[in-house]
Amino acid sequence: MALFGTDGIRGLANGQTLTAEIAVDVAVAAAHILVESSSNKGKRPRAIVGQDSRASGEFLEAAVAAGLASAGIDVYRVGVLPTPAIAYLVGESGADLGVMISASHNPMPDNGIKLFSRGGGKLDDSIEAAIEKRMGEPWTRPTGRNVGRIIFDETASARYLNHLAASVTTPLKGLKIVVDCANGASSFVAPIAYEKAGATVVAIHRSPDGWNINENCGSTHLEDLQAAVVKEGADFGIAHDGDADRCLAIDGAGKVVDGDAIMTILAIGFKNRGGLTSNTIVGTVMSNLGFMHAMKNAGISVISTAVGDRYVLEKMIEGDFSLGGEQSGHLIMREFANTGDGILTALQLAQEVVRSGKSLAELASQMQRFPQVLINVSDVKKDKLDESAAIAKAVATAESTLGENGRVLLRASGTEALVRVMVEASSDNLAQDIATSLAAVVKAELGN
Repeated sequence: MALFGTDGIRGLANGQTLTAEIAVDVAVAAAHILVESSSNKGKRPRAIVGQDSRASGEFLEAAVAAGLASAGIDVYRVGVLPTPAIAYLVGESGADLGVMISASHNPMPDNGIKLFSRGGGKLDDSIEAAIEKRMGEPWTRPTGRNVGRIIFDETASARYLNHLAASVTTPLKGLKIVVDCANGASSFVAPIAYEKAGATVVAIHRSPDGWNINENCGSTHLEDLQAAVVKEGADFGIAHDGDADRCLAIDGAGKVVDGDAIMTILAIGFKNRGGLTSNTIVGTVMSNLGFMHAMKNAGISVISTAVGDRYVLEKMIEGDFSLGGEQSGHLIMREFANTGDGILTALQLAQEVVRSGKSLAELASQMQRFPQVLINVSDVKKDKLDESAAIAKAVATAESTLGENGRVLLRASGTEALVRVMVEASSDNLAQDIATSLAAVVKAELGN
């Protein structure tokens, strides 16, 4: 597929793969595919459309809304809200589809289009392929009263906040939290959500201007949050990315608590309260080996999937599991949502701190992280990765050296011409040496 990657369409806004014209075409094709397969027959189709705070989101959102309305769909614009808010609102309202204009943690010049089907789930690869195939095809255009309307939904933000509040059963009174909103979609809801739950909140990078999303802030740049947590004497900090579908945490001493550590804390907490279905959590092939060991020690089984929250969710639904997620901070708790929600994750994490009476650092110490080195080898023929005997031999040698105290993972990027080389080992130096050696072999074998 030329357009759709692992998480919708993403690229340079107004560049070759993400123009206003493409946004209109995608919207029209999505309308045809998703509405045709909808059980909501006989009623005017509806769509929820939101965006993060990028300036380019303004023209892309307008293009998507125009495309949907021209295909006979009523469009409910909700403005700047997190991606999981769009997923929730689609399910809550019974809409036929949802569209989020966002490039998540990517830098400001990029943008993207994420689609949600009826119920609020992300689209299967087969549906995305069908949408792409329909783009540009002739179609019968509705006229008169059959064209769609475009309405701004002024209640959307409040409904999403109420949904978040309903997930809180243990008030956060007594906690002081610093939240880095990445000048993105969480800016207008995350601080309010934590305050409504009872916490004292200090918000930073909460002033989006269209250009500063993810700029030296948020989950990809934790330095400001680390400093703010220590300066404020806060219990911990929360970092969101541009569209707030993930979160990372900072403990009271300024140390990073990543997605694997957060999953460890929640999985053990859920298990202790009888809320972890089959005592199983779903992770990905990128989950740290220390996470695997922590789960084994806690009597919790781990099922691994390919990287991507859609694959985590598929496995969760298949086994009716309650908790899953990624090292990046995408966590899914099916009791509350069918997509990763950074604010929801942070609320659940904060409740575990209150319930346990322990600090975040103490809870995070349940997992001893193995040193992990990730090298992106760019400008390579990633499709040939599995065909190289030299690479296979190098990986086998590395695995033999590491034994049970490490692992190797080579993975082709879903959106870029690069191969990710990941090595975990008992020491930083060993992980770095092996990763550097493997990256050199990959470059030599697959370089353009």
